[in-house]
Amino acid sequence: VQLQASGGGLVQAGSSLRLSCAASGRTFSSYVMGWFRQAPGKEREFVAAIGRSTGSTDYADSAKGRFTIFRDNAKNTVYLQMNSLNPEDTAVYYCAADLRYGSRLAKEYDYWGQGTLVTVSS
Repeated sequence: VQLQASGGGLVQAGSSLRLSCAASGRTFSSYVMGWFRQAPGKEREFVAAIGRSTGSTDYADSAKGRFTIFRDNAKNTVYLQMNSLNPEDTAVYYCAADLRYGSRLAKEYDYWGQGTLVTVSS
């Protein structure tokens, strides 16, 4: 599967952004989907994940209450709605697909998108 992330940009603190990740192929619903981010000089970190049938989600503590992950299997797309953004959210955001059980570990994911840059100014 190929993943194409989009929706990043430069916003002010307190703003919202919605990231999208479009997947190619006809097996999108077979994948657990995740969002990760990597800030300059830091390791890639887990943000959120969603199960195949959208029933289950998991969030990093930094994302809970502000970010929402959801998917539309008919459109082969997973989204990350980000509200109340702050400068600490500045990073390149990556979507990823996992054929197995889903995880907070980046190494467990099979496919990655190219990343979309989110910059939050104070």
